[in-house]
Amino acid sequence: MLDLRPYTCLGAVLRDALDRFSSETCLIEADRDREKVRLTYSDFKEIALPLARALEDADFDPGERAAIIMTNQSKWLISAYAIFYCGGVLVPLDYKLTAAEHLQLLAHSKAKILIIEYHLWRAIMQSPDFSKIATRMVLVTESPLGSDLAGAFRWEDFKRKGAPDFVMRQREDVACIVYSSGTGGRPKGCVLTHENYLEQCRSLTAWYPFWPGVRYLSILPTNHAIDFMVGFIGPFVCGACVVHLRTLRPEFVRDAFVRYRITYVSLVPMIVKNLEKGLRAKFDELPSWKRAILDFFISVNKLFTRRRPKVTFSRMLLPGVHRAFGGELLALITGGAFLEPSTMQFFYDLGIPVVNGYGLTEAGTALTLNDLKPFRADTVGKPLPGVELRILNPDAEGVGEVAAQSKTVMSHYLDDPELTLETIVDGWLLTGDLGRFDGNGHLQLYGRKKNMIVTEGGKNIYPEDIETVFDGLPVKEFCIFAANYVWPKKELGGEILVLVLGLEQNQKFDSKLLEDIMARNRRLPDFKRVGSYLIWEKDFPRTASMKIKRQILAEEIGRTVERSAMVTL
Repeated sequence: MLDLRPYTCLGAVLRDALDRFSSETCLIEADRDREKVRLTYSDFKEIALPLARALEDADFDPGERAAIIMTNQSKWLISAYAIFYCGGVLVPLDYKLTAAEHLQLLAHSKAKILIIEYHLWRAIMQSPDFSKIATRMVLVTESPLGSDLAGAFRWEDFKRKGAPDFVMRQREDVACIVYSSGTGGRPKGCVLTHENYLEQCRSLTAWYPFWPGVRYLSILPTNHAIDFMVGFIGPFVCGACVVHLRTLRPEFVRDAFVRYRITYVSLVPMIVKNLEKGLRAKFDELPSWKRAILDFFISVNKLFTRRRPKVTFSRMLLPGVHRAFGGELLALITGGAFLEPSTMQFFYDLGIPVVNGYGLTEAGTALTLNDLKPFRADTVGKPLPGVELRILNPDAEGVGEVAAQSKTVMSHYLDDPELTLETIVDGWLLTGDLGRFDGNGHLQLYGRKKNMIVTEGGKNIYPEDIETVFDGLPVKEFCIFAANYVWPKKELGGEILVLVLGLEQNQKFDSKLLEDIMARNRRLPDFKRVGSYLIWEKDFPRTASMKIKRQILAEEIGRTVERSAMVTL
């Protein structure tokens, strides 16, 4: 891999990687069972530079922002490289958001260029707020010839001849603006520098290096902090290959493991648990004698890999299991939400380590990772090289808020100095997560101090954002909290949202109001829905500017109301 220490920006390290590994395959793109694209690093360069030259000719200046809204595909990475080559700032947006949410974040980020997939652009064009779009230029991928693009350009046609001028950036310059939320409420744009990414890449590859021949299966969206690093920057600086699937149907994902002999894959806990359920179901279908043999070899594997994984040994003992994953899988990588230790142990006993980590968008990608020395299913690993963690105000059991200091921590929140000052104090990132260190330096998490939940699918849900759906509710006032924030519990699973209602004087909570609440709730995706409600008979505490004092309200409710008083919706 390339030595990242001398580099000052992502554009420079990616440029050198394309030359260093020119003959290696860098990207494979498959749709169902058909391979659509296979690119070497040299091919990648030949496609990206004409796009960079076209951006340059379109007066895309260094430091200007360009957003990408696309599913996982080669054009996502090619576009990102062209943006970095021109010295631009990348704004990766989640393609699963609504058109209204995309427009909100485009406006907040002040992106001058938008690169977007055709079906997503059609949704934005049909939005009532389409006229408010502020981007100067839009490039649309995979649009049919002759289609009405409302003044946008076809990505495939947007290229110019000639060598573009490479723009060198410095480590302290902004590389990306990444949104940890912003779906209807207060956008939280994390401003991440080139140094943040270079140092994150160094720390991750120090423990888990890639190399030419490694094949990483990209399932998480590329805009996700994990996949942007582990499915783009990390593989490229090591000369590895990234495999994109244009479908996530389980049968084609299983086929990809085998067909491309995948080495690593990053998954959210929900998918890991589904894999576990599928394997357990297959094991249960075996005849009793075959199941007894399987259980025997699993017990032998457990005995010899108790403290360290021995993947080659495990493949010999359990060849059928490993063939189902392609025969070359070294580890499943997961993070972003809680994963039961029993699930991690299940895969480890089969000789497939689950590398569990902990991080947040504000810290780049990861703060801790399990280095498998030894394997621990009950922790989120040790601090990565260059990361310092502290436990603030620990209780008698050593549990307190996790604070982090590292060169990977973001610069600030975009246009939000107040939130920045609340989150980064004296150079320490206050994570809002509760944890403690065991005697061997492993971090154990116990819940959240902040009013936020993380779903099994790795989604950050901020209750404040969901409140917009309930605007206009015929009550005096309302507020949404994570239940574990109001009634602290030292656990990470089973979190729900609770709607706290303040009624007008003499107002009764009747069936009409309940139906209104439920109708609004149904408009939300399943993972964002409020799970219960609570009637609060006092006035909400407010600031001089009439903002709700959320923390004070939550503390008062927690002191005076039992959790059991919540009514399930």
